[in-house]
Amino acid sequence: MEPKKSNKLSNLWIFLAKVALVTLVQEETSQSEQDNPETITPVSQEEDELSKVKLPRKLPSIIDIKRSIPAHCFQSCVKTSLYFAIKDAILIIMLYFIGELLLTYLPLWAIVITAPLFWFVQGTIFTACFVIGHDCGHGSFSKYDLVNDTVGTVMHAFLMTPYFGWKISHKNHHKNTGNIDKDEVFYPIRKKLSTPGLALPGFGLALGYFGYLVFGYKPRPVQHYNPFQKLYVKHVLGCFISLGCLCLWSWCLYNYVRNEGCVKLFYHYLVPLFIFGSYTVIITFLHHTEEEIPWYSDEKWDNVRGQLSSVDRHYGIVHDVLHNITTHQIHHLFPKVPHYHLEEATRAFRAAFPDLVNIRTDRTLPAFWRMFKKYAKQSVIPNDTQVYLYK
Repeated sequence: MEPKKSNKLSNLWIFLAKVALVTLVQEETSQSEQDNPETITPVSQEEDELSKVKLPRKLPSIIDIKRSIPAHCFQSCVKTSLYFAIKDAILIIMLYFIGELLLTYLPLWAIVITAPLFWFVQGTIFTACFVIGHDCGHGSFSKYDLVNDTVGTVMHAFLMTPYFGWKISHKNHHKNTGNIDKDEVFYPIRKKLSTPGLALPGFGLALGYFGYLVFGYKPRPVQHYNPFQKLYVKHVLGCFISLGCLCLWSWCLYNYVRNEGCVKLFYHYLVPLFIFGSYTVIITFLHHTEEEIPWYSDEKWDNVRGQLSSVDRHYGIVHDVLHNITTHQIHHLFPKVPHYHLEEATRAFRAAFPDLVNIRTDRTLPAFWRMFKKYAKQSVIPNDTQVYLYK
């Protein structure tokens, strides 16, 4: 019996020694990993790329965000929408007659002094009309497609913009906001797709807008006056109707020139049209191009991340005149919110998700010039970029 008891004690001591040795090895390994960080398991490439972005790693779903916004903010009212559309039209007509009085009764030197103010105000109202048409394109003007398309076609034709072509390409922009590989305009361009050439300073302002309508934005150009673009294959009839309305409006302008002359066309229409086009370039660019606002490759992109890559700004005295379109994050998250509910919806969103909010408060034109210079230097990116931020 004694030898068996001795063997049992011996085995017990061996087992305890092994446990102690394993524990010691584990402690030494752990200490070694702390002393040598290189031995720690590296973060995956995806995690490392997304760590550049100042957003929570786990984002709420679009449904979660929608629940934070009062339900009535998603409801449009035909009477309210028509009120804003008619008000803008009346303001344009009133300003036209004010301009006529200025041309008729002021001496030349006074006309030269007052003209820039007149052009700025009229061009701002032109832009407000465009925002009304923009609501029509999103279906946030009313719940009736015929009403939306009729009002939108009239508003856009007045501004020499083909409503259906712009509506479809703009929806493509909303479907792919912040996506390097699929967005519509002002996206960073992979080096293999870039073409040599310099952008006009400030994109040429209105020249850039109308150039975009004619030629599209390379390397994924959509020619808005061409109804046979691949993007328009299901909307050819609508595109032709838009072009027909543009032809009718051009004929009206031709007859206006025959009766009133080129000078009045320049004073009353062409310069305010240039102001409108410049507004459109500035607004579109600044609300998607800013320091620390991420762009994602198609593999890293998802709807919530992409729509959050937009920026809210406040344009001072013209903010309300432009129908609050500069509250851009909610507009991108929920394009069906009518412009007259954007401010309320934005307040609710900011209160519920403060860590998702992007607001910039610097002055508009200096911000535009600052970011244009960065864009000109930094917009061509490496071919394998997964997440990109301007610095």
